[in-house]
Amino acid sequence: MHFLTGKTNIDFLGKRNIALGISLILILVSIASIYTRGLNLGIDFTGGYLIEVGYSQSIELEPVRNALAKSEYSDALIQHFGTSKDVLVRIAPREGVNSASISDDVLNILKNTSTDNVEMRRIEFVGPQVGEELREQGGLAMLIALFCIMIYVGLRFQLKSAVGAIMALIHDVIITIGVFSIIQMPFDLTVLAALLAVIGYSLNDTVVVLDRIRETFRAQRKGTAVEILNISINSTLSRTIITSLTTLLVLAALFILGGEVIHGFAFALIIGVFIGTYSSIYVASNSLVLMGVEKHDFLEHAKENEELDELP
Repeated sequence: MHFLTGKTNIDFLGKRNIALGISLILILVSIASIYTRGLNLGIDFTGGYLIEVGYSQSIELEPVRNALAKSEYSDALIQHFGTSKDVLVRIAPREGVNSASISDDVLNILKNTSTDNVEMRRIEFVGPQVGEELREQGGLAMLIALFCIMIYVGLRFQLKSAVGAIMALIHDVIITIGVFSIIQMPFDLTVLAALLAVIGYSLNDTVVVLDRIRETFRAQRKGTAVEILNISINSTLSRTIITSLTTLLVLAALFILGGEVIHGFAFALIIGVFIGTYSSIYVASNSLVLMGVEKHDFLEHAKENEELDELP
């Protein structure tokens, strides 16, 4: 396989307009979904009660919904958790009611709707104020991370490369969040942690590609910008594929065998690795083409760095 030896000659940027169209569609669909449907925020952010029960046989959700709707828990959200025998019930916080009485009431209602044995697996409670604080602090953490990264790439690369890296990061974050909005998978603290990891992975991959682009522009005497960018991407392709595949193997194992608790975390990272690898090849490099990158851009930046190094 030539990509393992670094001797590939794939015309990646020959398909840059198609890639640009795909990225724009994904971003627009993601933004539209986030705006219209929002995120299915987990109990970490919304506050409330999380009750998991297990049945001895597979159970349909509709009778459970109807039974809770007829009671004082009409606002409850019900879904399968892992298997069709496990049911997860989310209830908004209630003042003056403790979690023990909530869980007992819900368990009694569910027992009355089925002849199967119903077992209480777990119950969690997060106050609405705590949930709001976690939501605000989590969002602030992500903004601070993005801001620090912008400073880093601004100092690390010349302007056009820095803009390309930032565009790739924004692209990855929006699409990853958009996927969660579209499929309405619960978005909790573990998913937010995964999103921060996606930012780091995407940045690392993009930095490797941009470093090689800078070196190739300085070393290559002939060729158009697109040709030099293709040479740079092909020379890092073996590293990119090996890193992505090994990471995806671990994440797939976590998603399949790690249990329902970390499904969101593993799923977010799987999406992030796919999107991050794609953006390193097409978004960051394509941004350089759109900005009209030339060899002198990197030579001037190198000269500025040399002058700074000579300062006492």
